[in-house]
Amino acid sequence: MSEPSPSNAHEFTVSELAGALKRTVEDTYGHVRVRGELGRVVIARSGHVYMDLKDDRAVIASIIWKGVASKLRFAPEEGLEVIAEGRLSTYPGRSQYQLIIESMEPAGAGALMALLEERRKKFKAEGLFDEDRKKPLPFLPQTIGVITSPTGAVIRDILHRLRDRFPRHVLLWPVLVQGEKAAEQISAAIDGFNALEKNGPVPRPDLLIVARGGGSIEDLWAFNEENVVRAAARSTIPLISAVGHETDWTLIDYVSDRRAPTPTGAAEIAVPVRTELLATLQSHQMRLAGAMTRLSARKETDLRAASRGLPRPEDLLNVLSQRFDYAAGRLVRALDVGSSKRAEQLSSIAGRLRPQYLRADVQRRSEKIANLGERLGASVKRSLNERQRHLGQTAKLLRSLSHEGVLSRGFALVHRPDGALVRQGADLHAGDEVRLHFADTDRQARIEDGEEAQPRKAKKPRPKPAAPKPSTQGTLF
Repeated sequence: MSEPSPSNAHEFTVSELAGALKRTVEDTYGHVRVRGELGRVVIARSGHVYMDLKDDRAVIASIIWKGVASKLRFAPEEGLEVIAEGRLSTYPGRSQYQLIIESMEPAGAGALMALLEERRKKFKAEGLFDEDRKKPLPFLPQTIGVITSPTGAVIRDILHRLRDRFPRHVLLWPVLVQGEKAAEQISAAIDGFNALEKNGPVPRPDLLIVARGGGSIEDLWAFNEENVVRAAARSTIPLISAVGHETDWTLIDYVSDRRAPTPTGAAEIAVPVRTELLATLQSHQMRLAGAMTRLSARKETDLRAASRGLPRPEDLLNVLSQRFDYAAGRLVRALDVGSSKRAEQLSSIAGRLRPQYLRADVQRRSEKIANLGERLGASVKRSLNERQRHLGQTAKLLRSLSHEGVLSRGFALVHRPDGALVRQGADLHAGDEVRLHFADTDRQARIEDGEEAQPRKAKKPRPKPAAPKPSTQGTLF
């Protein structure tokens, strides 16, 4: 075997050469700005993020340390075009170079919109935007929870509008509405309000308002993050989103129970106008009172009409009394006829008896006949007494309901001269002759005009004509 040829080249160890390469790369590319598409993205248990930054012809391994990753405004996702700033370095353990990213942002609004659309389709496929899962808002909440910045104009606008419309108790949960930690604080605030007990020391809100003023898509990006959207979706308290201006839409607007165009509009949706509510109640009260008055008048008219169709009590009793009189007369006649018929039958039987039966059987039959006669007489007597008692009760009832009983209490019947009964005062006119029938006697009367009868004034006697005074004129004769 031949010996190696002598050379004056410096010999490096592997570690020395790897270190030299590392220093050379870092010195030459100590700060770079790279635009590319994110490929494989892996979040390690340590919190570091490992990913590939690529284009159509090359791939650079990249890493974001844990402290930098927690400050990103968005979560890195595969397929997102980004602009990364950092420095190139090497990893001697694998003989590869890598980009250590110190800041990263989406490559323009187009990339953010593409990511936003991708997330929107994802949440929609999960059913988070379905209308049937949205909760109705309370008509008049007692407590309203507001999630927003405590120093901005948003909270002042909401409080001012609530005070003008219908003052309510407001709980403010202060959060950042922009920046790296905004999404985490907003989702924690939504979960925190839902975790409050209903009867606890801090009242649980009946309604939540998540609000922020207007801004660019980057400024509003915290309300597009997945943790904020899912916190709003699992909220059991009805939620109103009021993020940005009327033309600004974020993902929380799709999942919330109601979207307001502005924070002031959220306050208008949350409560009604107190003065309008009072006016509506007064209008309903007046309508109810009018309806009750009309109903009472209609029922009174119906009652009067029904009373005119009812028969008078005396008319009903007169028919029953007449039937009773007929029955009593028939009973007396039936008793007489029955007694006569039984007597004739007895005489006929007695005439047909043979003389030989008269001795032995006459006594027995006579006793039997006498017994039957006594029983018949007692039965007839009891029947007559019962009929008489019933007749007396009916007569008392008839007397109590007849017009004669009414007349005995101070009333009178009014008849015309031809005997016709006058039932209404409107049928009489001034000068009509009437006959008043009292309980004991009748009296004649004349109807006078006027609402109240005035006592007749005695006619004054006409003064006698005065005697002619003697004339003082002399006579010609």
